[in-house]
Amino acid sequence: MNIRRLGELPLFQGLDEDALRAIGTAVTEESVEEGRALVREGDFSQDLTIIDEGTARVEQGGEEIATLGPGDMYGEQGLMHKSQRNATVVAVSDMRLVHLTKFDLNRLKGSYPVLLERVEAILAERGEE
Repeated sequence: MNIRRLGELPLFQGLDEDALRAIGTAVTEESVEEGRALVREGDFSQDLTIIDEGTARVEQGGEEIATLGPGDMYGEQGLMHKSQRNATVVAVSDMRLVHLTKFDLNRLKGSYPVLLERVEAILAERGEE
């Protein structure tokens, strides 16, 4: 992934070029079409997804609870705790996504502990510690 673009995503803003290069080799990118269910409530999760482009609808129990856009992420709970997804996320437009797996986070956290700290801070902010 382009490290300049990676550095513009909120989770990675302010990281030095070495960290962005390492993260850039670890993440995967995916393009998805409008209407696709990206994740389903109740499925198990071990990855974090960051929206690079596009918008998504978050549903819980069939009810819309949020809209996500560029820079937003989902899956942090599953990434840290191997838990079940607490919501379904559906693409409202064509999207470009960036994925970070638990394996890659574990590999990166030794050299770049700030990345793990940022994910933990997001969990705490959302009351999902």
